[in-house]
Amino acid sequence: MSLKSSTKTDVNTTELVFTIDPETFEAAVEKEYQRQKKNIRINGFRKGKVSRKLAEKEFGEQAFYEGAINSLVGPEVEAGVREEGLDLVDTPNLEVSSISKTEGVEFKAVCITKPVVEISGYKGIKAAKIVREVTDEDVEKQVEMIRKKNARVVSVDDRAARMDDEVIIDFEGFFGDEAFEGGKGEDHPLRLGSGQFIPGFEDQIVGHNIGDEFDVNVTFPEDYQMTDYAGKEAVFKTKLKAISYEELPEINDDLIKDATEFDTVDEYKADIREKLEEAAVKQADASFENSIMTQLIDKVDSPIPNCMFEQRIDALVRSFDQQLRSQGMDLKMYFQYTGMDMDSFRETYRDRAVGEVKLRLALEKIAEIENLEIGEDEINAGLQEIAAANNVDIEAVKRVIPEADYVEDLKVQKAVDFVKENAVVDNTPVEESAAEDNAPAEESAE
Repeated sequence: MSLKSSTKTDVNTTELVFTIDPETFEAAVEKEYQRQKKNIRINGFRKGKVSRKLAEKEFGEQAFYEGAINSLVGPEVEAGVREEGLDLVDTPNLEVSSISKTEGVEFKAVCITKPVVEISGYKGIKAAKIVREVTDEDVEKQVEMIRKKNARVVSVDDRAARMDDEVIIDFEGFFGDEAFEGGKGEDHPLRLGSGQFIPGFEDQIVGHNIGDEFDVNVTFPEDYQMTDYAGKEAVFKTKLKAISYEELPEINDDLIKDATEFDTVDEYKADIREKLEEAAVKQADASFENSIMTQLIDKVDSPIPNCMFEQRIDALVRSFDQQLRSQGMDLKMYFQYTGMDMDSFRETYRDRAVGEVKLRLALEKIAEIENLEIGEDEINAGLQEIAAANNVDIEAVKRVIPEADYVEDLKVQKAVDFVKENAVVDNTPVEESAAEDNAPAEESAE
């Protein structure tokens, strides 16, 4: 058995042709017969006692060919791929060209290879890095959260419901005279103005008193997630059972001492400002990096096999499905609510998948060009961090994470840092920047 030829048939496609000699093929056919023998049944013969010759006469000479070929091609293709130094991004597509007992087998493996991308201009990428100023209003919003956390709930029975009140209601929804599924609730808590119910519902509770029974007339939005209800008019038979509101405490040193680790309002506000300013710096840095990476993606125009995008979409879909399952749902239920199917759902991830694949290829190439290496200390430090986060020892992590893949991930992150370090902060407003780009070049004086 041998590799007969290797031909690059397209940019990222190589066709390997293999031959299997008659002796090797015959041995594999015999082995396949022996494997299947115990299950072969022919009238007049006991199960497992049918000879190969009789089985081939009954079922055809090629009865054991498929299994024999499958037992041979895997290792042979792997060896051929290694011999040719191919970096595959998908399982090879195998096709038998010819097969006979006297001539043996010839088959080809169409291999989709990892693209070789060209990348330039990754140094000196311009992007804005504007740190948002933290205002007194931002600080006060955080302080207000302490008030809400320490609010006292006060029940009322001497006035009608107002916006921002917390009410308890019973309700049942009808399309005409028919109650619909999912439209009924008892002792349901609702903060008026929260937008928890469909538009118009909460407004119609305002002004009613405890004990009132009344109709709430609404129209489901056209884009409602349950498509059977979208755009329909409905009536909710409603009873108001309780009204309460939050009484917010005064912000003073006593409250701050009770509710936080600080002694005074001023100390608490100073800490809030410091944390908001740190968050603003991190947000600016993240925005700066996102802008740089987006521009880097645009610099990749090499042909990329579509299977790489599809594989990335597969991973994103699996991740979303796992997230749904952790919340007690699954994709089937999600599709029922959204009216989507798998094909349309996958398309929602396509742009993201294309960008992520291109970015990964670009960063891998930059790591190669800049000869970015990962030291043993860096590898162990990273694995130790993973181990600590998962409360396991580092050896357990090494058994789960292939070192070569992990090193490649570290190189990619190092490439991200390299591109950021070599980027240029440019906070010029877009209008001014565009004007500068379009300005005519000055003639040189001679």
